[in-house]
Amino acid sequence: MRYRKLGRTGLAVSEICLGTMTFGGDGFWKVIGALEQEESTKLVRTAFDQGVTFIDTADVYSNGLSEQVLGRAIRDLPRDELVIATKVFGRMGAYSPEQTPEFQRRYANTNLWGLSRKHVFDAIDASLTRLGLDYVDLYQVHAFDNVTPLEETLEALDEVVKSGRARYIGLCNFAAWQIAKALGVSERNGLARFESLQMYYSIAGRDLEREVAPLAKDQQLAILPWSPLAGGFLSGKFTRNSTGEGRRASFDFPPVDKDKAYDIIDVMKEMGDARGVSVAQIALAWLLHQKHVTSVIIGAKTEAQLNDNLAATAVELSSDDLKRLDEVSKLKPEYPGWMLERQGGERASGLS
Repeated sequence: MRYRKLGRTGLAVSEICLGTMTFGGDGFWKVIGALEQEESTKLVRTAFDQGVTFIDTADVYSNGLSEQVLGRAIRDLPRDELVIATKVFGRMGAYSPEQTPEFQRRYANTNLWGLSRKHVFDAIDASLTRLGLDYVDLYQVHAFDNVTPLEETLEALDEVVKSGRARYIGLCNFAAWQIAKALGVSERNGLARFESLQMYYSIAGRDLEREVAPLAKDQQLAILPWSPLAGGFLSGKFTRNSTGEGRRASFDFPPVDKDKAYDIIDVMKEMGDARGVSVAQIALAWLLHQKHVTSVIIGAKTEAQLNDNLAATAVELSSDDLKRLDEVSKLKPEYPGWMLERQGGERASGLS
């Protein structure tokens, strides 16, 4: 296991981050995973024993149950060796398929979600209680709030950092212009800034490379890919002749161009077979070879699945392998990208 700096900070994180969306299984989340305490604790210990010190959760995962399970799972581990991340944004509490009066009341209360000062303060305290911790290392906003001013959110997050309840802040699922605006607000007002970007990124979904990856490089932001196996589509279970099982079969997310993905899987299977490793390991190794990636977030339902994913850290891809994978998975040219490349290339062509 290798360790990398989180963006421009002094914090080091393992190149693999254990995601805990499979912990708990409350309500809708059963589709993704429903691991109980004993199973979850075993996965956490297995990952930690193999060098994974970075663990990610969110308040909404299983409606808070994932945080509770994780908190109990790390209770006997050395806190100072762990980097624990959680998130804020989603609506919490009283999920009910029966739509009880309590559910309807809470569902209508817009103060129970978003990135207002009130909700940020309420959410961090609730997350720390569920986790059984005094602080988290990385506190991330789970989505962009188009209702709350960025200034209000960033001021609230700055106070969370200054109070010691979080060490650093990060974001998830923003557009590049939203990230740039947030960084500008933080710089102008002397506030803690976002240091990491948790975004969807896989060899079958490279959209991040158009705008976000260049911004991250320019601003020294860590990229933390979620769903690196495209919701299981790149696990090796899915081929043109097999629709696979598990999460993807019942929850077809994130969106994937399946015809293109099958072409990518064909190449990865050939490379995997030649090395005696899984398709999933090749997909994860490709991400780990991308210089703009800091730590890849993996989820698992079984210890065997976890160990297979962790083994990707030992897979070396040659320059020829990377070139071949890039060719089969590359993005289609899109304006203004193709014009910027053309004009920028011409400008630099006469310089040594």
